[in-house]
Amino acid sequence: MSKPINGTMLQDFEWYLPADGKHWSHTANHAPVLHEMGITAVWLPPAYKGAAGLEDVGYGVYDTYDLGEFDQKGTVPTKYGTKDEYLKAVKAFQDAGVQVLADIVLNHRMGADGTEWVEAREVNPENRNEVVSEPEKIETYTVFNFPGRHDKYSDFHWDASCFDGVDWDASSQKNRIFEFVGKYWSKDVDSEFGNYDYLMGANVDFNNPKVLEELYRWGEWYLETTNVDGFRLDALKHIDNQFYENWLTNLRQKSGKELFTVGEYWSGDVNILLKYLDVVHDSLRLFDVPLHFNFYNASNSGGEFDMRKILDGSLVQQRPMDAVTFVGNHDTQPGQALQSWIEGWFRPLAYAIILLRQDGYPCVFFGDMFGIKHDNIEPVGEKLERMLKLRQTHAYGEQHDYFDHEDIIGWTREGDEDHPDGLAVILTNGEGGTKTMYVGQQHAGKTFHASFTDREVLIDESGNGTFEVDGGNVEIYTP
Repeated sequence: MSKPINGTMLQDFEWYLPADGKHWSHTANHAPVLHEMGITAVWLPPAYKGAAGLEDVGYGVYDTYDLGEFDQKGTVPTKYGTKDEYLKAVKAFQDAGVQVLADIVLNHRMGADGTEWVEAREVNPENRNEVVSEPEKIETYTVFNFPGRHDKYSDFHWDASCFDGVDWDASSQKNRIFEFVGKYWSKDVDSEFGNYDYLMGANVDFNNPKVLEELYRWGEWYLETTNVDGFRLDALKHIDNQFYENWLTNLRQKSGKELFTVGEYWSGDVNILLKYLDVVHDSLRLFDVPLHFNFYNASNSGGEFDMRKILDGSLVQQRPMDAVTFVGNHDTQPGQALQSWIEGWFRPLAYAIILLRQDGYPCVFFGDMFGIKHDNIEPVGEKLERMLKLRQTHAYGEQHDYFDHEDIIGWTREGDEDHPDGLAVILTNGEGGTKTMYVGQQHAGKTFHASFTDREVLIDESGNGTFEVDGGNVEIYTP
């Protein structure tokens, strides 16, 4: 799966966007501007109707066929707008030269239209393989008839046979994890909590052939309807690891499209990510969660983090072609389930690492581009915009690394035939200082200018320059 040379993805939403149904129209109008800034692909939020209607960010999935077309859950549009506005946004990005990735959430369903009685057994939440009760009848929210859609596009209705567990018994008002009698958790999932098949809501049963057939049909319908260029896959660690390889293979064969795909497997252990990639035969990329946690630890260590180890244990270090690197996302922002917010002072340093080095496919977070009003978080601003532009114009050619000091690290790019200028990057999580780095013999005698200060560096006859950075900062030098 190829990506544009020096391509950059934008996660085009954050958790607290206004629930006004205007995001699709707003972002479509900005498509040319985003492309000009250096964005080559956008990951759009889930486009289908969620259980919370207009307030649903998209992960409380109710009806995947309702893209803001039907009066369901108290609204026709989703949080982001109507189906027509979504399709127009997809086309606007594509017309501007930007690929569109759709967010696919198939692990669970929420907001059922009715209940039914199901025989189930309670399991230990810390070890879901351990049954801790006798079979009992519970009242489950597992009936999905989608009355507002009237079977348009699909007459498939979901009931308890389509799920293998829930976390709520409506009759006793008990919040437990229940596995349905006669069902079993998928075995090829993450081993956290013994078996991490169950995440939330009514848990989709990927062992049920009729469910698989419906998800294949829906995937074909969705791709034909939206014409997106690829996907971001949610909650991989909770879904049978063969499902998405087969699902993507089917869609690629049916459509003839490459369908660039990145998945969210939320684990800080790179070995788990590598194992998953091997099992799915590299049919998709993964977000580099271990690198994110390195950034998080560095930003919260009070300058004690050894910057020589900033890439250690990361996916981009071990399998760069499969790594989608990122600084933060909607789950890591303040107040969310996976909160691991990287402090503001370190975010430009982290973006330099993912945007200006040769490995990985970087994903920029909406909150860093535009801010998060809900938490009064300002955008990263000029430094991020400058790095996006430099990625397009200067971050080419042979790379020389200087990860040789516990506080101050750097690297250079020599440039190539089509982009001859090259650049030098120096950053520190401690006090300011200097580093002598080689930028290429061809740059001898040139003056390199700092991007964020008025410093200049004359490159000597050997192709070396001594570059300076202020404390807790990043500086980028170009001819």
